[in-house]
Amino acid sequence: MSRNELVAKIEALNEWEAVIEEAKAEAEAIRDSIKAEMLERETEELTAGQYIVRWTSVISNRFDTTSFKKVMPDVYKAYTKAVSSRRFSISA
Repeated sequence: MSRNELVAKIEALNEWEAVIEEAKAEAEAIRDSIKAEMLERETEELTAGQYIVRWTSVISNRFDTTSFKKVMPDVYKAYTKAVSSRRFSISA
């Protein structure tokens, strides 16, 4: 792939990512308006035509690794493993 082709692909990628971000923002705005309607109606479930929309509270229990590391650093270290991954980024 030539340098010009690579630059063109990076520019196309940037354009598509901008379109994606714009679409995500629009979807979030629509989602927020539906949530506002549900708040106004004081409901966690709403039926609209063939759709059932639910916006419910969920409780989840998560392990607090930061506190555990402070209290039991040796045990934390014994059960911690390094994980390798690759990060893709483009900067101008």
